[in-house]
Amino acid sequence: MRIETVGVVGCGLMGSGIAEVAARAGYDVVVREIDAGAVAAGRARIERSLARAVEKEKISTEDRAAALGRLRFTTEVADLGDRDLVVEAIVEDLDAKAQLFQALDEVCGESTIYATNTSSLTVTDMAARTGRPQRFVGLHFFNPVPVMKLVEVVRTIATADEVVEAAFAFARGLGKEPIAARDASGFVVNLLLVPYMLDAIRQLERGVASIEDMDTAMVLGCGHPMGPFTLCDFVGLDTTWRIAEIMFDEYREPRYAPPPLLKRMVALGRHGRKAGKGFYDYSGPEPVPLPL
Repeated sequence: MRIETVGVVGCGLMGSGIAEVAARAGYDVVVREIDAGAVAAGRARIERSLARAVEKEKISTEDRAAALGRLRFTTEVADLGDRDLVVEAIVEDLDAKAQLFQALDEVCGESTIYATNTSSLTVTDMAARTGRPQRFVGLHFFNPVPVMKLVEVVRTIATADEVVEAAFAFARGLGKEPIAARDASGFVVNLLLVPYMLDAIRQLERGVASIEDMDTAMVLGCGHPMGPFTLCDFVGLDTTWRIAEIMFDEYREPRYAPPPLLKRMVALGRHGRKAGKGFYDYSGPEPVPLPL
């Protein structure tokens, strides 16, 4: 099947990026948020991102205007009923996601494909709560969506071949590079990345080296674009903790268990760059490592 119309549920950091790249690629896009305030914030986020793309000469002003013209915003789930594909990008909570897809079952046609952008929950757990598990697939994008090329296409044991093929074609139509991943919590990237981030925190707890020195070591010694603590702050410590909890619940392996230090920092609201403080203090012109 050919995807021409796209729905995106959630217009936060990930949802706004997915909606933007779909509109830029020529798709007709409807974005649903929970209320008018969230709609306004999501629209503004997309407009700022497109403006930056113009400034960096990634797109023309005409392209920007065309992309905005392909976007519509709504607070009603019913407005997604005519979409070929609906991509969910809401809070990482299984019950909330399942409730959304059950509501979509009431309004979407039988041919509509459902996709989730979950980074850690299993796709099967969501698909099993809908009336169309054969038309359910994972499409895991990476932040920032307009920049990052990878999309993990996650197939469950129930997903139909034509749905997988359509998902791959859609990702390529966005200019992304899709890879196939098995439906196991964390898929490919987080399955490998999260234990690395958690282990860095454990080594910090052990006093192996300072925050700054461990970050420097992984950048200069391994060629990583950023060290593990800078990465944790970028992802969000609360997000890292939540993903780790989900993955530990799935696998029951110690390497996925959140370290005590991470739990304490989340409890104190030190969620990383978005909160102004995490492993680093971002209040000044340059990040400064915080004492622990």
